Amino acid sequence: MGNFYTDNKDIKFHLDHPLMKKIVDLKERNYTQAQEFEEAPKDFEDAIDNYDRVLEIVGEICADVVNENAESVDEEGPKVVDGHVKYARGTRQNLDVINQAGLNGISLPRKYNGLNFPIVPFIMAAEMVARADAGLQNIWGLQDCAETINEFATEEQRMKYLPRVSAGETCAMDLTEPDAGSDLQAVQLKATLDEKTGIWYLNGVKRFITNGDGHISLVLARSEEGTNDARGLSMFIYDRNSDAVTVRRIENKLGIKGSPTCELVFKDAPAELVGDRKMGLIKYVMALMNAARLGIGGQSVGIAEAAYREGLSYAKSRKQFGRPIIEFPAMYEMLSNMEAKLHGIRTILYETARFVDVYKTYYFVSKERALDKDEKAEMKEYEKLANIYTPLQKLFASEYANEITYDALQIHGGSGFTKDYPIQRYVRDARITNIYEGTSQLQVVAAIRGVTTGQYLKYIREVYETSAIAPEQEYLKDILKEMATELENATDCVTAVGNTEYTDFHARRLVEIAGYTIIGHLLLIDAQRDEVYAKSADIFIKYGQAKVAAHTAFIRNFNPDDLGKYKKA
Repeated sequence: MGNFYTDNKDIKFHLDHPLMKKIVDLKERNYTQAQEFEEAPKDFEDAIDNYDRVLEIVGEICADVVNENAESVDEEGPKVVDGHVKYARGTRQNLDVINQAGLNGISLPRKYNGLNFPIVPFIMAAEMVARADAGLQNIWGLQDCAETINEFATEEQRMKYLPRVSAGETCAMDLTEPDAGSDLQAVQLKATLDEKTGIWYLNGVKRFITNGDGHISLVLARSEEGTNDARGLSMFIYDRNSDAVTVRRIENKLGIKGSPTCELVFKDAPAELVGDRKMGLIKYVMALMNAARLGIGGQSVGIAEAAYREGLSYAKSRKQFGRPIIEFPAMYEMLSNMEAKLHGIRTILYETARFVDVYKTYYFVSKERALDKDEKAEMKEYEKLANIYTPLQKLFASEYANEITYDALQIHGGSGFTKDYPIQRYVRDARITNIYEGTSQLQVVAAIRGVTTGQYLKYIREVYETSAIAPEQEYLKDILKEMATELENATDCVTAVGNTEYTDFHARRLVEIAGYTIIGHLLLIDAQRDEVYAKSADIFIKYGQAKVAAHTAFIRNFNPDDLGKYKKA
């Protein structure tokens, strides 16, 4: 029997991060919930032990059930039967086992039959599920839609829907349409209020909806007649029990084949308004998308973990010219770089998840009691960090997932191009990660504010650069200081032009410079807690140093007047 938790010490390492004490104390309201719920932890150690045991169950199911079903699910895929989705046999079995183990509603409060876990262990579970089958992670991971219901819906709606999620019913977020992909303010699905009954009815078409036939869907729709922008959009809950939405078709995708990506037809579908009218895109979708982007980060890391292990195993067993190919410099360099990138995206993933945990938990505490001055300031600071780190981690995690799977297939040579090895599936599954829930280009648009406002640089210098580093690794800290200075100088160089289009042109380079510097610091700090990360810190920081040098040279040598050369008629 395998276990994707116990065989990966990196996950446990991040579960034991020092900030977890603060997060868990807040989440458990200083363990006062133990007076109301028998299963609530009595102290911090008890809580961590709970997370540990649940993650071990997740790891076992992922290794022994989900992973074993992955190939057949990829081959069979879901189908449309009588206007609804029928999952592949293996997917149905996976969900049955997960539901029997009670692995739903992980982050929901206990009053809704949830486990009341922080976001960090939930993302850890998502990483393991994705390592086994990235398509299943899309279905199971969409329970984070319940977080939006918990945050913004009425108590009546929370009591109605959240226990169902905890019991295993699946979710979906119905946002995009045939003519509204990334441009969600163009959404036209119509929401009409019946003044007599107070019921809203939805009419129109949604496309590219992950798990579109989920039991409980959050739907973005146009509630204000005569509008054509974000101010006319509201968020609604649609219950599949109404049977008023038809699955027109399931997309035939390159990867994540087990996850049904649906085109949906709404015909007088009854729905409930979530929160305030006109705030659907401005407020609620932003919260929903940030949660989804964190989930895609976890999915990306899970796929990358699977691909790295597959490449490493093959390199050890495959012999050429009388010796294993892992002994050749071209191979061991490739594998070392893959491992460093994997450690890098995992550390920024969980750094971001911790920021989200502190901010979100303070938010819910504020609904129960007034926060003091220090708590308010801390919540605001962590909210800012969560907002700028979420797109940064999604950008790097998804891009590196693609790079790692690409290299792992290359290690396999011609065999990797066949379906004899699972690496081809990892490559296909990884490709969507830097497209959906906001392309890499859109992540740059979201992250560039952290560069131009100096927020990344401020945190680097106030927190990361002041961390204690072992004397023998001071040289790496010096490199990172130089990279931070390069970030500052490059930003000044670009913004001094005073042209928004020019800043947008260089945004990817600036954001990547920030990312290399931040991830380098995180790996170096990880190496202080466990020397196993010293190798990855050294490799990644030197890799980042070279990338930063290339980006800054391009920026310094670029004439703003040459911008027009890049434009196409």
